[in-house]
Amino acid sequence: METGDEIELDVTDIAHGGVFVARHEGRVVFVSDTLPGERVRARLTDVGKASFWRADTVEVLDPSPHRRPHVWASADVGTAPEDRPGGAEFGHIARPHQLALKERVLADALRRFARIEPAVSVEEARPLVAGAAAAGAETADGTGWRTRVSLHVDAAGRIGPYAARSHRVIPVEDLPLATPAVARAARALAARAEGRIDLVQPADGRVRILPRPEGRARPDARERELLIERVGDREFRVDAGGFWQVHRLAAATLWQTVSRRLAELPDLDPEAWHLDLYGGVGLFAALLGQHGGPRTRVTSVESDAAATERAGENLAEWVGARAETGRVDRWLAQLDRTASAAERARLGRGVVVLDPPRAGAGRPVVEALGRLHPSAIVYVACDPVALARDLATFRAAGYAPRSIDGLDLFPNSHHVEAIAVILPGAADEPDPVPEGLPPITSST
Repeated sequence: METGDEIELDVTDIAHGGVFVARHEGRVVFVSDTLPGERVRARLTDVGKASFWRADTVEVLDPSPHRRPHVWASADVGTAPEDRPGGAEFGHIARPHQLALKERVLADALRRFARIEPAVSVEEARPLVAGAAAAGAETADGTGWRTRVSLHVDAAGRIGPYAARSHRVIPVEDLPLATPAVARAARALAARAEGRIDLVQPADGRVRILPRPEGRARPDARERELLIERVGDREFRVDAGGFWQVHRLAAATLWQTVSRRLAELPDLDPEAWHLDLYGGVGLFAALLGQHGGPRTRVTSVESDAAATERAGENLAEWVGARAETGRVDRWLAQLDRTASAAERARLGRGVVVLDPPRAGAGRPVVEALGRLHPSAIVYVACDPVALARDLATFRAAGYAPRSIDGLDLFPNSHHVEAIAVILPGAADEPDPVPEGLPPITSST
């Protein structure tokens, strides 16, 4: 068969990456815009690999009871696949079933790559204060949550998101995942230079528009505008063009989940040396400081110098807090080479929080942490397979997960966050893969 051919498929499972699993004459086919239990007609988009093909759903022949009208009409299966904007690949799935599918993906990654079988659940984002008004809670359909949106401008001046799995701009009439204010600002955008446009709505509610034309080497003054974000009653200084959580409730949800898990550990020793790795503007370093008190010694490490500058400001109330600029792998390697016996003792009593990018922390970082031997590690993960691979490396270093919390901070997309508390006390090597398991269902 060739690219462009259409075939009928029975969809049986979900794969990591927001696509679903079917088989055609024994070959795995990863197909978009469907869900397990459906029969669909799909158009082949990639038949170049012997092990699997890829396809897009063009018609649903036998729908699942969990299918609903897509929250983004432009991305509905009735639109030609090449014209569907990306970023809402679960928008056709009822919200409770989205959570169930994300639980399945997270559990499958942990079983296959970390060789563990934890009971995991995935919860919606929630306000920091219990009993907050309905306006502060998640919406029923998982829309209206994005406070930060990146749109693209092509050579013809068209503005919009990229089509799914491409770099082709799709002009759209609405952005249902964005907050109403961001969506209104996007509709009012006029044609401008080719590149990217970021729309940012901080805690003050006013949307900033940050053009990023192609070829510009340095951020302009708009990107360095000081914004104030809030988590509960705590304020964080962040540049308009800098990193902050995308979901309007994400920072609060992460804060309270990590805080709850820290509270389950022995009292945080303020005289120990605590680390916040991939620290951004110091969100988790501040949380460590809040648990340890005003004398807490904590170092935030972040590769972005502008974020480190803001982290230093955000951590000013703790005398023992530092914010350092550096790549985490190199910074840890240097620490591992040069730390004195006294410093290693303080690190051994400390807690490490790490929030790596989607690729995960990686073996050098995990192994360095194993040699420094902190008393506890809290891993904030945005990719389940990367987390599971790192957990396998942690296990070889003598650590095991005590708890894993799943969080749905990207409703109507395939992304799922997880927070793992990792403590000393694991077997030296992962268990062998049990016999008889089906093939790994990963689209990557």
